[in-house]
Parts: sequence; structure tokens; C-alpha cells
Amino acid sequence: MVLGPALSDELVRSAAVLVGACVRPVLSRVTDTATGDVRTVTIACGATRDAVCPSCAERARRLRMQQCREGWHLDTEPELDDPDASEGNDETRTADGEHDATERRVRSTRRREDVPDLPRLPVSGHTVGRTFEAPDGKTYRPSMFLTLTMPSYGRVTDEGVPVDPDRYDYRRAALDAMHFPKLVDRFWQNLRRATGYNVQYFATVEPQRRLAPHLHAAIRGAIPRKLIKQVAAATYHQVWWPDIDHVHHYRDGRPAWADEQGGYVDDGGWMLPTWDEAMDYVDNGDGLDLGEEPEPVHVLRFGVQVDLQGILAGTPAADRRVGYLTKYLTKSIAEPLDIDDPNRISAARRAHIDRLAEEVRWLPCSPTCANWLRYGTQPKNAKPGMEPGRCPSKAHDRDHLGLGGRRVLVSRKWTGKTLTEHRADRAAVVRAVLAEAGIEIDDHDQLSATATAPDGKPRYLWTPVRPGDPDAPSYVWAVAKSIEQRRRWREQYDAAKQATGPPSGDVSATDPSSPEGTPPCPTT
Repeated sequence: MVLGPALSDELVRSAAVLVGACVRPVLSRVTDTATGDVRTVTIACGATRDAVCPSCAERARRLRMQQCREGWHLDTEPELDDPDASEGNDETRTADGEHDATERRVRSTRRREDVPDLPRLPVSGHTVGRTFEAPDGKTYRPSMFLTLTMPSYGRVTDEGVPVDPDRYDYRRAALDAMHFPKLVDRFWQNLRRATGYNVQYFATVEPQRRLAPHLHAAIRGAIPRKLIKQVAAATYHQVWWPDIDHVHHYRDGRPAWADEQGGYVDDGGWMLPTWDEAMDYVDNGDGLDLGEEPEPVHVLRFGVQVDLQGILAGTPAADRRVGYLTKYLTKSIAEPLDIDDPNRISAARRAHIDRLAEEVRWLPCSPTCANWLRYGTQPKNAKPGMEPGRCPSKAHDRDHLGLGGRRVLVSRKWTGKTLTEHRADRAAVVRAVLAEAGIEIDDHDQLSATATAPDGKPRYLWTPVRPGDPDAPSYVWAVAKSIEQRRRWREQYDAAKQATGPPSGDVSATDPSSPEGTPPCPTT
């Protein structure tokens, strides 16, 4: 491949996006120990955000579309080879999307008096929805499309910015966003108890125009609308944490780490309460008058708007909803959803984002968050170097605005497959088409790290190529090679389809209104 000297980084990047090639490929140097040959190979970066790599983000979105479509209208129970390994476990997620390892504290299970009661039935293990018979004898197995929103924090304009920013409840909005995944988990638990079966879902978290999170979910099976609305109204999540209403001020700006005491001390040298000590104070109700009950620092509830639609398999409505569910997965939370040019964002909207970003920057996201030092409490597992406002959790980033967890939530038995297995399914369809047409598959898979030489040692040695390496290829070379590779796969696949006809599997997983997408790499 010969590159002209006039090719700029921006030009080659635009060309890569046009053909669906990765714009920031990872380079590795592969040495064949049997022949001594050394080659540099490009590997797609795998980004899921359009701002990072549009091509990889679009492929990731189409993979999610396939996963959503495959599990929505199943009529047989999926089987799990390893239930613990299946993606999307229904356990509570922290702000970072990880499982909370905090030791469980026993509290009363009595429901709050300011929420309605929940119906409760014994939960069976089945996940497939009921069938209904029409007067003409046809049977239908409908499913549902659900949207849940958060409550109002103040009046907003059509642009989604507060009418009166000083009266808008930014603090509540930030706390709701940071704990939103736990409220969602609670909803699914309650829904299963209310319906009596193991409800399965494929859900995505998106920001509304006002930047509050809301949930779109494909639900397998039909559930009475009245029941779902009842469950949404009765679902809440309580945050039992130490006080976050009073910020402690220190002469040096933050407490200091004391090696001899093994913790953080205030200006007077007194050790700040440890996390466990602070939680004991909360649980015991210290500081309350006799007869008063401890209260959580925050309670989350859904808003009153609950949208429900019945969906039948194989209909245009089902295809449209699959596209809608995954439409904004390639954007960050703070990106405008309906504006292509970020420079067109108004000053009022930028100010709204800034205010919300400032709130989530300083609020604690988890028991281990460094921001607890602002409130006179040591984080769980405190260590030297922690500084308020610099917690590494992405929940505090401006791009996430509190939503640091997963953007896609999938129940265990949605398809019975992990995302890796879905990716392998797509690649297998492409490989089968190529093989049937007699087209030789790219030898990239022959460079496997698990291949062995005659002496039993690894045949191929992989070493990363870093940008600062003296012999590292230029960006233009790397992206041009990625373009060449993508075009070759596209041409091979198109030729195979002409020879054998279209594949029977779901390869492109496209929106009905979109052209067929670039096929997945046949070797991954």
C-alpha cells in the first residue's frame, strides 16, 4: 500500500469512517518464531463512544441490537452453561457498575409509609411470556416496551434547561443520577415478585433533554399495564450513608494523612471517624431524640410518567423499538441528543450542564469515594493520597453526569449468551458465507497467541507498539492499513453473498431505515 505525502490525519480519519474502519487502531508487532518474520498488525480499538471512534461504536451498537432482538420474543427457555458468567447479573450495582463489596448491614425491611403496597406472588422460574388466542384461532405471544422516568426537579424549557436555575434542585438530580442503577434493580425485583415469574429485560439508560436519566426496556412477555404502573409507583431505594449535608472546612483545604495513626486527621490532629464508625453512628440513631427513627440521607423514586406499549414479534414496530433502544448508546450522557454540532449548544444549556457537573464532582459516589473527606468521614479502605474532587470514578466526569454504571442492562436469561458469544455468532455467519463461496479467509486468526511451534512453545509473540517507539508507524499508515483491511473484508463478503445468496443469520443487525452495515471481522 502506497500513501501519498499529501494525506493528512483528518483526511485519512474521514476515509476510515466512510468505510467503517477503526480510526484509532491498536498496533501490535507479531513475531513468527518458526520463520523469523515480523509484521505489524492493526486491531480495532473497540470504543463504544462515537466521539472516540465512530466505526467501532457503531459496530458495538449493532451487536447490542442483535442481542436485543434475539431475546425479546423467545418462545423457549434459554439455557445457561454457566449462570454466574452470564452478562448482566441482576445484583445491585454501585455507581461504577461494579458489585458493592460492602459488608451487608441488617436493617428493618418495613416499607415506607409514604409509598403504596406491593402485590407479591411466589416467583416461578419460567421466563417466556403467555400466548393469547384471537377469535380467528391465531395465537400471539406479545411482549412490551417500557419507559421509566425520574421526577421533576423544577420547571424546564423546551430546550431542557431550568426556567429558574436557582430553584432547580440540582442536588437531588445529581443524587438520583448517581444511585439510579440501584433504583432500577429494585424495580425488576419488585416486578418479578408482583407478576410471579422471572421477568427478563434488555434495557438502556439514556438522558432526557433535561439530563435526568430514564430507562427504555424491552420486556419479554405481556404484563398488565395497571400492574407495571403500580410497581413503578411503589418502588424506591434508600441511601443509608453518613451525613452529606454539612461540608467540613480545613485550614489546608482537606484533612491530612497521618502515617502513625494510619488514617486521616483534622486540623487538630484528631482522627476522622472511619467508615464503619460513621455507619455505626447512622444505624444506632446517635444524636436523635428518644423515639425518633434513623432516616436515609436520600430516597429515590420514579416519576409519574410511565409509558407502555405492546409489541408483537416480527412486526415493523418491533424493529423500530430495537433501533430506538440502542439509538443513543454511542453518545455520552452530556452530549446533545438532537444536535449534530456541539457548537450550537446554547449558553443556558452549557450552564445547566456545568451546574449538574459541579454537583456530581463533589458528592460521594460510593463508600470508597475520596469525597467523604469533605464531610468529615474517612472513606472505606482509606489510603494516602486521597483528595476530594479527584475520585477516579467516571460517575464524577462531565461526560457521565453521575451515571457511572452500565448504559445497557441485560437480565441473565435474556438470551442465555454473553456479549462475547453474540459477537462470535456474527463472525461465524460471515465465515460460513465466505467458506461456502470458496473464498480464503484472512490469515489474521492464524496469528493466534495460543498457536504453538513444533517445540511446544508459543509460535507467535505479540508485543505492543507504542506511539513513542522509534520505529512506530505513523497515524496515517496505521489508519490506512485499517481501511485496507476493512475494504478487503467488505469486498470478500459482497462477492460471497453474490455467489451463495444472503446469509440466514443476523449479521448486520441494522435499523430498518439504514443500509446494511459492514460485516464483523470473520476472524474474531
